[in-house]
Amino acid sequence: MKMVLSQRQREELNQAIADYLGTNGYSSALEAFRKEADITGEAERKIVGLLEKKWTSVIRLQKKVMELEAKLSEAEKEVIEGAPSRAKRSPGEWIPRPPEKFSLSGHRASITRVIFHPTYSLMLSASEDAVIKIWDFETGEYERSLKGHTSSVQDIAFDSQGKLLASCSADLSIKLWDFQQSYDCVKTMLGHDHNVSSVAFVPAGDYVLSASRDQTIKMWEVATGYCVKTYSGHREWIRMVRVHMDGNIFASCSIDHSIRIWSINSRECKAELRAHDHTVECIAWAPDISTTHINEATGSDNKKGHHQGPFLASGSRDKTIRVWDVGVGLCLFVLTGHDNWVRELTFHPGGKYLVSASDDKTIRVWDLRNKRFMKTLYAHQHFCTSVDFHKKLPYVISGSVDNTVKVWECR
Repeated sequence: MKMVLSQRQREELNQAIADYLGTNGYSSALEAFRKEADITGEAERKIVGLLEKKWTSVIRLQKKVMELEAKLSEAEKEVIEGAPSRAKRSPGEWIPRPPEKFSLSGHRASITRVIFHPTYSLMLSASEDAVIKIWDFETGEYERSLKGHTSSVQDIAFDSQGKLLASCSADLSIKLWDFQQSYDCVKTMLGHDHNVSSVAFVPAGDYVLSASRDQTIKMWEVATGYCVKTYSGHREWIRMVRVHMDGNIFASCSIDHSIRIWSINSRECKAELRAHDHTVECIAWAPDISTTHINEATGSDNKKGHHQGPFLASGSRDKTIRVWDVGVGLCLFVLTGHDNWVRELTFHPGGKYLVSASDDKTIRVWDLRNKRFMKTLYAHQHFCTSVDFHKKLPYVISGSVDNTVKVWECR
């Protein structure tokens, strides 16, 4: 195939080839080429090194083109399958779709956690800037800020009614905030010796659990603010604590690569789950509605080898997500696909999917039954640190080291 170059382009290319031959010491080839191409005089300055520059930029551009083509085919698929006018999905199959509905900025540092309010159309974001912000996720409007912590807010959690908010911070404190009228901080609980990284209410709402870099988990009585129990066993910083819906057990995960299952009342560690080969960053209990999907993923039908659960998902710095049958202490399967640390997990309220946020800047939606990811959202400019799925409405929220909170509509 003959390439068509203008006279000027042809001269520049010839000079660039001559420059390349000259700088690499191919003198006899250069002599012959200069004669045949009828080149006289020295190359212009802009020609020097031009061939190498073009060569490397072509490779870079090729990579960029391939990335854009991948995103384009994703978008085309989106239009064909995802548009609400085609194959209408039931709410149990809704998943977040790009582009985001809102991108909200206002925090002055990384977002550490985003959560939905259980009943109001509000969502909250916690940040390393020591502030908790409240937003309306349906309008994208900023409502107010909760200030009181003096260092990075690491985690936030509501009680089941959304009347009380718990927050914990690198300032060693856990705070309780009134969410019914005043939005004031009503209690500050101190007792940990190091950064408090995670907080969770016990379902009845009368106790709060906190996990810390001091390697302990503490239970606090909401009414008095007293620490009533301390759970010890992890050998490193505890990254997250989450209570099972029935309120009898809770799980914790740590830099020591393990997940531990604890009995709330007896303080004993019922199981230690080990399979990740790096820090376990996050855990999420599967809702009961996920049981059949998880059993199908393991290839067991409801008669033989049926797993009873409860089931827990864990995400790690080893880039994998594992799904466990906590009842027997067994890892059932592994989900691989992220290119960096997995930072948070949330189950789809319909039970079929698991959603993950990662330092590879993406949010992925995993089809549990087929053990593979079915959707990737290129969500943020920097690490994705947190993700939450609304229990009743078709919304997902995410937070990132890029200081933004994003609201995604599902369909």
